[in-house]
Amino acid sequence: MINSKLLITLFALLLFLQACREDAPLVDVIDDPDPTEDLTPMDLDFKIARDWMDLQIEVERFTPGYRPPTAARSLAYTTLAAYESVAPGMAPYRSIQTEFDVLEIPEIEPDVRYNWEIVLNACYSESLGYFYPTAPTAQQSQILQMERAWRRILEENEEDLEVVERSVERGREIAKIVYDWSATDAAGHESYLRNSDPNYQPPEGPGMWSPTYPDFSAALFPHFGEVRTFAANSDVRVDPPLEYSEEPTSQIYAQALETMNLVNEIKDGKRYEDKWIAEFWSDDCPILTFTPAGRWVRITSQVLEREGVDLAKALYSYAKVGIALSDAGVRCWDEKYRINYLRPIDYIHKVMGETEWNSIMCPDGSGQYFTPNFPSYPSGHATFAAAAAEVLRDIYGNHFPFTDRCHEGRSEFIGTPRSYQSFEEMAEENGYSRIPLGVHFRMDSEAGIDLGRKVGREVNKMKWHN
Repeated sequence: MINSKLLITLFALLLFLQACREDAPLVDVIDDPDPTEDLTPMDLDFKIARDWMDLQIEVERFTPGYRPPTAARSLAYTTLAAYESVAPGMAPYRSIQTEFDVLEIPEIEPDVRYNWEIVLNACYSESLGYFYPTAPTAQQSQILQMERAWRRILEENEEDLEVVERSVERGREIAKIVYDWSATDAAGHESYLRNSDPNYQPPEGPGMWSPTYPDFSAALFPHFGEVRTFAANSDVRVDPPLEYSEEPTSQIYAQALETMNLVNEIKDGKRYEDKWIAEFWSDDCPILTFTPAGRWVRITSQVLEREGVDLAKALYSYAKVGIALSDAGVRCWDEKYRINYLRPIDYIHKVMGETEWNSIMCPDGSGQYFTPNFPSYPSGHATFAAAAAEVLRDIYGNHFPFTDRCHEGRSEFIGTPRSYQSFEEMAEENGYSRIPLGVHFRMDSEAGIDLGRKVGREVNKMKWHN
C-alpha cells in the first residue's frame, strides 16, 4: 500500500502542476494497466511524460541562468533522452541516433521485458539532475519528490523485481549517455553559468546594437551561434533587415513609429486587445514566467491533454518540439549577432528624440520597464514560436482549433486564455506580440517567423519513423 504521507506529497505535487492543464484529473496516474501484460508505450497514456515536462518548466523558471536560448537547449537534450530511452518499444517510431555522428544508444537486452514507465521515470529524474545542477533547493526537492512518488506507484504495480532493476538501469544509462554527448558541445555545455562574456565588445556604427536602456546590461549569449544544432545548420538564415536610415521617410523610421505609437496608446488605456496579446505572450520575465521555449512545451502538454495521446506519441511530440526549439535558439542568436541591429528603444531615443520613452515589458513595480539585452533582428519569440508550430503542425495537422490556457488565473498580467484555429496563427500572434510590448520592429517578428519555419522543416526531415 502507498502510505498516507507519500500520497499527500504526490497530491500536492500534482496539484502544483495543474495550472496549465485542461480538465486533467489529479491522481489518475495511479490507475495503471495489468502489470502482467507486455505493454508498449503505445498501450500507455502520456501522464508520466506530461508530469515530468511540466515540472521541468517550473524548475527552469526558478533556476538562475536559464534564459533563452540555453533553456531551449536543456529541453532538447532531456526530451531526446526520454525518447531514446524507450524508442526500442515504440515502433513505428525509431531511434534518431543515426542522425548524429557520435551518439550511440545501446540496444535493449533481447527477449526480456522492460517497464517503460519505470524506464522513463528514472531517465527524467537523472536528466533533470544533470541539466539543472544549480536548481534551488525547493526545485531539487520537487524533482526528488516526483521521482519517488512515481517510482512507488509504478513499482507497486510491477511484480517482477528484475524488470524494475533492469528498467531503472536503462533509464539512468540513457540519461547519462545523452548528457555526456551534450557535454562534448563546448559552446553550449553549462552555458547557463555564463550568460554574458565580459570581453565581448559589440561592433560600433550607425544602426548597430549596444547595451540598452534602462539597465544597459551586457550582451546575452553573444557566442551562442557556435552551439551545436540537431538538424538546422548554418545555411538556415534570415534575409537582410531593412536598411538603417534616420530619414523620417524611411521604412525603418515608419516601423519604429509603429512600435512607439502602439505602446503609447496602450499606456493611455487604449488598444486593450494589443495589450492582452503583448502580456499574454511575454514569457521572458525571470521567475514570473517560464521562457519562450518553455511556453511552447506547455502548449504541447495542452495539445497532448486535448488529444489524449498514447505515451509514444507524447514522447515523439516533446522530443520533436524540444529539438526544434533548441535549433531555433541557436540559429536565431547566430543571426542576431551576425546582423547586430539596434532595438526600437534606441532608435526612438536617438533618432526621434523621445528620450523618456520606454517599453512595457516586465514592469518591476517602480515604473521601470525592460528591453532584452541582445540585438533585435530577428525576434527570438517569433523564431521559437514558428519552429514549434511547424513541427506541431506536422504531427497534428494544419487545422487545429485550440485554446491556450497556459496563464489562466494569473493576476500579475493579462493571462486570460486566447483561442486560435491553427498553430501557425498562434505563432504569428506570438511574433506580433513583441511589437506592442515595445521591444521589436515589425521586421524582426516577420524575419523570426520565417527563420523558425525553416528550422521546423529541417527537424521534420529527420527520420523519426521506421
